[in-house]
Amino acid sequence: MKKSSSLVVAAIVGLMSFLISAPSGFCQQNVGVIVVDVQGDFTTLKNGSLAVGGTDKAFVDKVQQATEALKKKGYPIYATQDWHPKDHVSFCTNHEGKKPFDAIEINGKTQVLWPAHCVQGTENVNVLLDNSLFVAVVKKGQDKKFDSYSGFQDDGGAKTGIDEMLKKNGIKELIVYGIATDYCVKATAIDAANAGYKVTVIEDLCKGVTPDTTAKALKEMTEKGITIKKDL
Repeated sequence: MKKSSSLVVAAIVGLMSFLISAPSGFCQQNVGVIVVDVQGDFTTLKNGSLAVGGTDKAFVDKVQQATEALKKKGYPIYATQDWHPKDHVSFCTNHEGKKPFDAIEINGKTQVLWPAHCVQGTENVNVLLDNSLFVAVVKKGQDKKFDSYSGFQDDGGAKTGIDEMLKKNGIKELIVYGIATDYCVKATAIDAANAGYKVTVIEDLCKGVTPDTTAKALKEMTEKGITIKKDL
């Protein structure tokens, strides 16, 4: 009887230790992390061609530290990475007479034109965090004909393969953060929710392009059933 009681106590202590070690509101079992597009061209740290305000060294260090902490607690972590060819449809430089942030109609869709960014083989395409933290770095936007905000699929519907990876590893819930709140974070989180995952976006580990579009994106995500948490 004493031995049985000791085993029960040990099990309870082990469970409590496990729960205490996890970030508030999360448990490692079946929960994965997606870090969205923390790349040189999206940061002021690297003077990126499409840098989002506030993405300085302090922000990148904060994301690095949070990601390291999640890794140590056993969460499988995935990253997304814009990986565009030089002749990508979204680059204003590939449309004569057009400038950054113009919008054009292509194949029945509105395409916002961006400065050339995250071009394959360039320094600022790199994910700025320690890549050894990731189970996989999932490339997106490789097809020159389609933009790709979401880490799950491009605007033409071609899948990146991340959904298959997550399901193969038994992931049912996702923690999502990165750049930018109102574009690639939003698109990735919504596609994840549409694919059946329970999704939480960590607001303080994201940066948005503008306050208005960021507020709209947070509202839209909430309406899709996505949880917005201020921090971990």
